[in-house]
Amino acid sequence: MRDDKKQFFVVMHILFLLEIFFISSNGANIWEDLALPAEHLPYYFFSHGDVRDRCSRSSSCPYRELVDKVKCWGYESGCDANNTMSYPSCPEDAPYGWAKGKNDQMDQFWKSADFGYVRSRLEELTVFCKPESEADSFLSCSKYTRFCRAKKIYLDFTNAKLKVGNNRYREDLFKPGDVGGHCAMDRTGFLAEGEHKSPLQSWFAELEQYRSLDFRPIEDRKCDLVLDKPTIFIKLDAGVNMYHHFCDYVNLYASQHINNSFSRDILIVMWDTSPMGYGDFFHDTWKAFTDHPIIHLNSWDGKKVCIEDAVFSLLARMRYGLYYNMPLIPGCSGSGLFRAFSQHILHRLNITQNGPLESKVRVTLLSRSTKYRRLLNEDELIAALKSVGELEVSVVDYTHKFPFLQQLQVTHDSDIFLGMHGAGLTHMLFQPDWGVIFELYNCDDTHCYHDLARLRGLHYMTWQNMNKLTQEDEGHHPSLGAHKKFTNYAFDVSEFMRMVMSAVDYVKTHPRYVAEWRRKYGKPVPEKEL
Repeated sequence: MRDDKKQFFVVMHILFLLEIFFISSNGANIWEDLALPAEHLPYYFFSHGDVRDRCSRSSSCPYRELVDKVKCWGYESGCDANNTMSYPSCPEDAPYGWAKGKNDQMDQFWKSADFGYVRSRLEELTVFCKPESEADSFLSCSKYTRFCRAKKIYLDFTNAKLKVGNNRYREDLFKPGDVGGHCAMDRTGFLAEGEHKSPLQSWFAELEQYRSLDFRPIEDRKCDLVLDKPTIFIKLDAGVNMYHHFCDYVNLYASQHINNSFSRDILIVMWDTSPMGYGDFFHDTWKAFTDHPIIHLNSWDGKKVCIEDAVFSLLARMRYGLYYNMPLIPGCSGSGLFRAFSQHILHRLNITQNGPLESKVRVTLLSRSTKYRRLLNEDELIAALKSVGELEVSVVDYTHKFPFLQQLQVTHDSDIFLGMHGAGLTHMLFQPDWGVIFELYNCDDTHCYHDLARLRGLHYMTWQNMNKLTQEDEGHHPSLGAHKKFTNYAFDVSEFMRMVMSAVDYVKTHPRYVAEWRRKYGKPVPEKEL
């Protein structure tokens, strides 16, 4: 067996043992603490056989009917492709892009944008600091240190000066040995992974000074603070922009899959080397990941901190990452990873689906109170929508004054979600599976939200007939001059309604819409509805 394969199985065995510890420590509330969508439980049981067996033997387990249902995400050893959540849809007439053929096209989408991405990171895991006993430390990372896992790690912030300056991602935080563990370090191998050294692309700068220590940090009481709860480090993108911040959350969710644990009894540490505040309009989302307050790194200033088990999460702007900087191959859609992320967040935040409605299709128009990309004839468009009896129309402006959990509920109850190009369209991640996202005009940024719709598996529409669109002026970017994102627009009402009714037809004939309608109302969908 090749050395890299041996290392992979060693890492997976250690991760498995640690996960067993986390599960068993939950005690009697294990079933409630799982807090997973019912659809996800068979997938969880596949890689947690001990929990599955415990459930099958326990009369108190509410999921006993699911223990014999064989499902897997796709990255696990022994996972049959026929049992995975989904596989991308790549129609025969779709362009191959840079793929060599249809099978290669599907494989590339799965590996770059689906659970194949998790599998690739797992296969890359390399042990860089090897323990010689259970009491020793441990460090493993995927390629370029995009994801790392550490056991009994020592972090010395004595001279870090985290309460001065305005650089959130300092690379001079540690000197040699300020970070390390009692294990045999392959320093040459580790230094070879520094090609992606950059604040939101890897953890190389933070772990570059990791050294083998001649003491056991926790056992030898070298720490001012010891964390025995599993701890996840994350460096965050812009918290005021949903598109960028949810890239943080998607990567955190993918990291949980790599780590094989979805416990909320964990600590999350925001790695920010400055004392500056962090504006987070979407902070409620953290409740899907942890039951504890987010820890800011500067609260450890001047301290020596030791952590029993730590994860350094995938980051928002990695090269070829999820979903920012992702070269998404053309012609495919429907990532099981992104669908699972949506379900996971909605379930843990208690957002439920209140549709389909019996006789109406729900349309939500995202209004903008910003200076640019406003709808000049918004009142006309709304009046046209409301004139159609089969449409239930909502108009929303998702500002920071609109509670985010309420935003999610509105979005999840939107069969059709439409609005101008902008970060608010990221809400499409939480539309129902049969949803349509209508980006009224993409302002010549053709891939951003189209690609996000493909990842989520939604039907995407945008304005095509430029003769029926009116641009207020050439646009006024503060430094680039004329720019289509820095002006406002009016849309031909007839063409607008033609496209909306096309979206209505798509929703009402979507197999998942039809199935959910029949389940909810206990009868076939009337012919006129189809």
